Amino acid sequence: MNPHTLRIAVIGAGPGGLTCARVLQRHGIAVTVFDHEASADARPQGGTLDLHLTTGQAALRSAGLHDEFTALARPEGQEMRLLDHTATVLFRHTPAPGDDARPEIDRGELRHLLLSSLAPGTVHWGHHLRTLHPLGDGRHHAEFDDGHTETFDLVIGADGAWSRVRPLLSDADPHYSGVTFVEFGFDAADTRHPEIAGLVGDGSLMASAPHKALMVQRNARGHLRGYAAFRGSQDWALEAGVRMADTEAVRAVLLEAFAGWDDRLLALLRENDGGFVNRPLFALPVPHTWTHTPGLTLLGDAAHLMTPFSGMGANLAMLDGSELAEALAGSDDPDAAIRAYEEVMLPRSAKAAEGAARGLANALSADAPQGSLRHLRRMAGQEGP
Repeated sequence: MNPHTLRIAVIGAGPGGLTCARVLQRHGIAVTVFDHEASADARPQGGTLDLHLTTGQAALRSAGLHDEFTALARPEGQEMRLLDHTATVLFRHTPAPGDDARPEIDRGELRHLLLSSLAPGTVHWGHHLRTLHPLGDGRHHAEFDDGHTETFDLVIGADGAWSRVRPLLSDADPHYSGVTFVEFGFDAADTRHPEIAGLVGDGSLMASAPHKALMVQRNARGHLRGYAAFRGSQDWALEAGVRMADTEAVRAVLLEAFAGWDDRLLALLRENDGGFVNRPLFALPVPHTWTHTPGLTLLGDAAHLMTPFSGMGANLAMLDGSELAEALAGSDDPDAAIRAYEEVMLPRSAKAAEGAARGLANALSADAPQGSLRHLRRMAGQEGP
């Protein structure tokens, strides 16, 4: 079957889904992307991403967008700092001049870059997939929550952790990792919070103690995005008797959890702009596999959700998307192309997910900050102790 005649749907307008759509269109293959959000700007897209040379950047080269990415990227954002709970610096990695191995870019800027590269009307916003009905011969009838229905020859699930495509391929559900992030932030940090901005530097900061950490990343335009990370119950706020909307009550619980830490670090919890956002970390079983099913496949978090301690989630999603699109474009047998993609993607993602599990175990270990030091040295490409 000619791939140019396929009716292809990508479910999800994240980095992986948009990369897949872009590469397909570069090869003249029509595709429609459906996303449940009301618009591209319906919500903040999250923090900064380090795009790796052989994964995320390779995908952008396939998409013909690497030069545009380079103009937006922040190579200085590769700096890493590790402190202990007394604010003593234990490790610092500063990128060498010309180091482009893992430059940073804000998620929102990356999404805008990918969206602007697509043909007008490619993305259909406000379309939340309700269910898929197999029709035989690899075709599926899609029903969306707004009543829209359509039939496709290929449905690509790029719809994240709680994918509605995945249940047709796998019985696996994401499980709570035992670690929660509580997000906070600082606006115009260099002028409004200069001491905190100086503590963080140009890239990322981790301050670590057994089973807990404070982490901050520098984003574009002077914004700092941080997380209080700790092992514990997913229902910690309920158990503490606080609501996330009650900023001061949450602040008090966090300050108590980090009691005894240096005042410069506690300022991260005392002085943040706005409130706190609860972000428990989930992951799929490792390895996550499925029996090949004609007309369906997955990429990104829908296929291999892992915690952020590998630094690979968005990178793999984009590589998944570009490799799947290139496989489809280069074959007159779409089903064989999808099989070939899955045979490479599944073991690769399992290896990365194992690394993410090790990274989480090290970063929030009982022997932290030594475990955190092992984690950051590996992230920086250095030998661990």
